Amino acid sequence: MSRDPLARLEEARRSRPGARAAEVALESAAVFVPRDATELARLHDAALFLRVYPQSPRVLALAEALLARVPAHAARLAGEGADLAPLDDPSVAGIAGVPVAMPFSHAAASWLARRDPSALRVDWDAEDLPDRLAAFLPRFVPFLEEQARVDANVAFRDWVDAARGARPDAPWLLERLAAFPLPDSVRAELWEALSLQLVWTPRAADSRGLARVPSPAPFCSDTPLLSRRDVSVATELAGPPPRLVRLSRREGAALLDAARAAMAIRYRELPAFSAGDPSAVFRFDVGRGVSIFVTGLARDARLPLRAAFGTLFARNGVLVGYGDLHASLGRADVSFNVFYAFRDGESAWLYARLLAVARAVTHAAQLSVDPYQVGLGNEEAIASGAFWFYRKLGFRSADPALERLARREEARLAAAPSRRTPAATLRRLAVAPLLLDVPGETPLLPDSFRLADLGRAAARRFAASKLSPEAFRARAAGRAARALGLDPVAPACRASLEALAPALALLDDLASWPLSDRRALVALLRAKAAPDELRYARLSSGHRRLAASIARAVSG
Repeated sequence: MSRDPLARLEEARRSRPGARAAEVALESAAVFVPRDATELARLHDAALFLRVYPQSPRVLALAEALLARVPAHAARLAGEGADLAPLDDPSVAGIAGVPVAMPFSHAAASWLARRDPSALRVDWDAEDLPDRLAAFLPRFVPFLEEQARVDANVAFRDWVDAARGARPDAPWLLERLAAFPLPDSVRAELWEALSLQLVWTPRAADSRGLARVPSPAPFCSDTPLLSRRDVSVATELAGPPPRLVRLSRREGAALLDAARAAMAIRYRELPAFSAGDPSAVFRFDVGRGVSIFVTGLARDARLPLRAAFGTLFARNGVLVGYGDLHASLGRADVSFNVFYAFRDGESAWLYARLLAVARAVTHAAQLSVDPYQVGLGNEEAIASGAFWFYRKLGFRSADPALERLARREEARLAAAPSRRTPAATLRRLAVAPLLLDVPGETPLLPDSFRLADLGRAAARRFAASKLSPEAFRARAAGRAARALGLDPVAPACRASLEALAPALALLDDLASWPLSDRRALVALLRAKAAPDELRYARLSSGHRRLAASIARAVSG
């Protein structure tokens, strides 16, 4: 083993069995002083991996203690004038005390301003900022239009500093925007059109290394980590469903805060967290120290057809990844993203457990992977060969021609084990979704069904109506209400009926459906308006007539 403390620590991640070697490496690293930001990042991520995948309880404790020293190392390097730019890279960003700078969305910026206003500020040196500020700031700073409309080199920062008093600049701007008499959606559009670069300095409790969420008893093992060949998705789906526990509203709010911070420190954002409902957060403990949290959306952020959830994964109390889950008509689209520091861990096993959770939440008969996850517009997925990760777990292409291409490529790989699939082939394979039928279940939708096709069909029906969008929606909602025997203005499901009306407008035979199917659709609309979408997702997975009618309308 190397005598270099950093190399020894990194080797200890892969050494299994090797608890004693890992303990010695962590003890040596405890007195190691990183000389620059790159060494600090290496120290941090090696310790973080061992904290998540410890060979022994002592390894876990030593890794925790080493991570607690990282903020002091970062502060020392900053005080010495060291270049901390390497810590800006998304793969290592999020170390306590090291700022994160990005144009946060209105939802994310507002949350950060409430959570820790003194840690959030405007980056006044960002490129092209003056042109955008000239259109935005005169709404909130009296008399600024005198210069903003016509003069060059306006000192916008000075104007804001004079107007904001003692309030930090970014929270003050958000407060002024919140007070402006506009709908929330318009406020968000104004803020995001500004694309204002903000700088956030995360506190230790929000950092990658020290953020913690509730977890089962720590799981320590000195045996080799589970690899893909150790995992069977079919077995996971055939087993008992993971047990769902609904968190209290207070617990749900804390979990959403942790999720939002975990995304922000990595230069990311997920709407399912930004618009999450703290009363609709669920926890599944799935074994090996792993908890999978599922977060529902607030009513005003829900989608018309699909039930939408965020997912967050934690091992031994440390957040290791995230995703989202969209389900309707018996198909659940499951996205899966493991944070960089943990991609050498048990990703295949974690994904298989996530699929079992997705099935427990939605009762879907078919699981789907969006093309982006395997490389459509995602060069990182192409470089990593993400298609084969899903393929080897049992997924097939939804496109018959691409399925034949995948089988030909599998034959080539079997004949030449050293072969690497060309990037051009991976890009072709990434055009269509991947599908997995749950054993023993019959999918409600044909493999060829695409949500975009449904949207285009509804748009064509709208164009043919020659109505305004509002009038078309109202007419479609009224027609559907009459077919279902509903009062179109009844509050119980009015919003869900109006949102889904453009799709229901395609169902010309709705009034002739059997009464039981129409009643089931009414129950579906009411479930969409319920405090959470759990029942809606499950009811949607059981409405065969709705799925068949929509698929037929799209294909026609």
